[in-house]
Amino acid sequence: MFPMVTGFMNYGQQTVRAVRYIGQGFMITLSHANRLPVTIQYPYEKLITSERFRGRIHFEFDKCIACEVCVRVCPIDLPVVDWKLETGIRKKRLLNYSIDFGICIFCGNCVEYCPTNCLSMTEEYELSTYDRHELNYNQIALGRLPMSVINDYTIRTISNS
Repeated sequence: MFPMVTGFMNYGQQTVRAVRYIGQGFMITLSHANRLPVTIQYPYEKLITSERFRGRIHFEFDKCIACEVCVRVCPIDLPVVDWKLETGIRKKRLLNYSIDFGICIFCGNCVEYCPTNCLSMTEEYELSTYDRHELNYNQIALGRLPMSVINDYTIRTISNS
């Protein structure tokens, strides 16, 4: 008789424990139900990026001295710097500068170690294309400044909080 009573007691305790766990899960679900949604409607709403966001690299051709520090500090040796030595003035003259953003890991080492500050990170993150060869930016494409999200009147900006 007693084993049957203890079996019913164990069954009752397990039932109460299961109901308590289900109730705790339901309370967590209800606490999340009254929160505001965090989803944004992307093409029409954009988040304002933080000031230290590492987006597309901006390049200023006139400031570059072709020292190739950016190539040496890049973990994947990505920037391609073409230069010619001017023997009359014994200086390097920059001919071409390009970065392939299909390979770039946006680590920011090139920007950090550039001695003339000719490289900087922008807030531009929309770099998607249908052809990967379009991601190879030369000095002309790198020199264009992106349009700021804050100044675009067609897009509603949302502060990142």
